[in-house]
Amino acid sequence: QVQLVESGGGLAQAGGSLRLSCAAAGSIFSSINTMGWYRQAPGKQRELVASISNGGSTHYTDSVKGRFTISRDNAKITVYLQMDSLKPEDTAVYYCHADHISGVRYWGRGILVTVSS
Repeated sequence: QVQLVESGGGLAQAGGSLRLSCAAAGSIFSSINTMGWYRQAPGKQRELVASISNGGSTHYTDSVKGRFTISRDNAKITVYLQMDSLKPEDTAVYYCHADHISGVRYWGRGILVTVSS
């Protein structure tokens, strides 16, 4: 069983920055493959924001390329999302995920990010 604990959300002004963190407890590094972040805005489907493999390969959705940076600390089994140049359309609940080697995907409970114009 893997528990994911997210932190770092909140309110930011357009053009500002926030950093999200997601720590995985109950597992060890070698049992986790890809980690990443999804988001869900009101009335919209959940969408992938960014992901990172345990080898460090990254993927970003087009709308955040050049503004968001995903990274991970394998020793701490923690994934980060540095969000710069925030836009009101980035407002959403952000969900962390971790993919176990068994094929199970674990999710965090979600954290709210609100960007004011």
